[in-house]
Amino acid sequence: MHPFPYALPPQDFPKQVANDTLKAFIGWDGVVLLDENTDILDMLKNYAYQYQCYSQACGRCTPGKYGGRVLYELLESIQNNPQSPSDDLIKLQEVCELMMATSKCEIGKTTPKPIIQMLQTRREIFTQPSLFKSHQCYIPKITAPCTDACPSHVNIPAYIEGVRDMLFTDSLQATRGSMPLAQVCGRVCPHPCESACRRSILDEPISIMELKRIGADYEYNMHLPYQHPKTPKPINADTKVAIIGAGPGGLSAAYYLALEGVRVDVFEALPVLGGEVAVGVPDYRMPITHYNHDIDMLKTLGVCFYTNSPMDSASMLALQKDYQAIVLATGARISKTLGIASEDPHLQGYIPAIALMDTINLAQKFNIGTLPDIKGKDVICVGGGFTSMDVVRCAVRLGAKSVTMLYRRDEANLIKNTSHEEYHESLEEGVRFEFLAAIEQIYAQDGRITAVEISNFELKKSPAAPKGELIKIEGKSTKLPCDILIPAISQTPDLSYLPKQWGIQTNKKGGIQTQEGTFQTNQKGVFACGDCVSGPLTIVNAVGQGKRVASVIKRWIQTQEVCLSDEEKMEDFLKKIGVFDANESVSGWLGGILRTESKKAPPQERKNSFLEVNAGLSNQEALQEAQRCMRCYYIAMAVV
Repeated sequence: MHPFPYALPPQDFPKQVANDTLKAFIGWDGVVLLDENTDILDMLKNYAYQYQCYSQACGRCTPGKYGGRVLYELLESIQNNPQSPSDDLIKLQEVCELMMATSKCEIGKTTPKPIIQMLQTRREIFTQPSLFKSHQCYIPKITAPCTDACPSHVNIPAYIEGVRDMLFTDSLQATRGSMPLAQVCGRVCPHPCESACRRSILDEPISIMELKRIGADYEYNMHLPYQHPKTPKPINADTKVAIIGAGPGGLSAAYYLALEGVRVDVFEALPVLGGEVAVGVPDYRMPITHYNHDIDMLKTLGVCFYTNSPMDSASMLALQKDYQAIVLATGARISKTLGIASEDPHLQGYIPAIALMDTINLAQKFNIGTLPDIKGKDVICVGGGFTSMDVVRCAVRLGAKSVTMLYRRDEANLIKNTSHEEYHESLEEGVRFEFLAAIEQIYAQDGRITAVEISNFELKKSPAAPKGELIKIEGKSTKLPCDILIPAISQTPDLSYLPKQWGIQTNKKGGIQTQEGTFQTNQKGVFACGDCVSGPLTIVNAVGQGKRVASVIKRWIQTQEVCLSDEEKMEDFLKKIGVFDANESVSGWLGGILRTESKKAPPQERKNSFLEVNAGLSNQEALQEAQRCMRCYYIAMAVV
């Protein structure tokens, strides 16, 4: 059988599954057969059945709505009648070709592919089906390239469809099926989904993140009741889970547990809720009023929050006695140092990024403390990620004389680490970037930083270093004036609060070691998610892990077993084999329709204000943009 052209070869498929029971994999690009005893005809029939169930819920085109039913009935007739007339096979081929040619969306175009493949390569299964009888089970999964690329696996085509149909509450419910913080991820998500948008093969990716915001803002602006993906269950006082940390990962776990009727108590060390989105992401990117709207939703579900509640070993041991499970979601808030000889964190003007952003956001958003005085000063930030972008853009707004970011790699890598929008908006606001540069020496006088000397590098690619090796350019250095130096090169988790007797294992990044897929630690009943596991990644990554943890804990409470659902197994499996193929040919759609960009505040206006920069799309613009979605749903099914 020909494998998916951009997926794993057949011999590698079993290595990617938790067990060795996989007999075959069938999907949008054909069949990968691993066990010759697989009942292929029964597999095809059940694959058509999955499409039939989906198409009845859609019903947007005649071939899609009725084609699946015809495929299923034909395959069932052939299976039940070994002496089926050859006309049935001719009709089966014709229906497949008709669906591929005329269906409106990819799920209708691709479902017939594996049937066509088998008609061409294993025709005997249709004429002698009894030769291939065997007992087998099926695990189906509806996905899409954008959904697969999203760490939270949000049903992106569904919420775009809600916008297109002007059913904005439906759109939001689809989002909250996997992403409770819709206000946040409609504004500050790095949108990896857009890199896997099949529309980009034709022209430009859809403005997926902007469309997510439409439903969230509709609920907020219209003062509607919270739109949940399902009716919340009443809280059962006999099920109790403690969550340590009220950032995106902790909030996500709390939301999905509360939906299932689990009592959730969240303990937060900071005086405010929201984690790094609250104290790390500035108001001009994520207005705190909108973030609080998402957080208040959890309160309406019965989640209890306790701020100013840092944990230590004793308090963690006490929680273990009172709760059936504990979720560690404490983030990564210790800024790394630059690691150079002249570095002294006690020098005046040396401010770690996390400490600076805490001070700015607590003062600006919550009126706790005062804003730092950096007006008229030369600010240099060393970094290349989202935190460093927040640092330099805040420095501009606080009136710095000059703002420079030093980054060891090139412009393309900076954009990859952050986003095209963030980088270009910061340039418009006056931030200066020094690429392929690093600090060689820090100069100080009377305990105060006065200047830094930077060295320059060149990036040389080779077969041994395809991403490029940094080679220092000898004899080329520059001395820059500097009043404030801000390291923003990364963060590590603080795990000092964990009881030693738990023996929690750590990973190579200094985070908590968890079991792949389930996020269980080596301590029974203790789970972890977000940056304290993976190191500083994205909000949507933490949210996705929080949702998975909630699902695993729900089963843990019921059965005392730590396991994944079939849907989650397929989710992980598809992530490994890949769904998006940038080299495929896309037909049936008119190209050259460029994406709609949201309105941004003018640079001269926004650089002096913490008011939101991105105004988002108008409803009319959103409708126009949603029309560009090609609805690239795929069906995948594992045979076990």
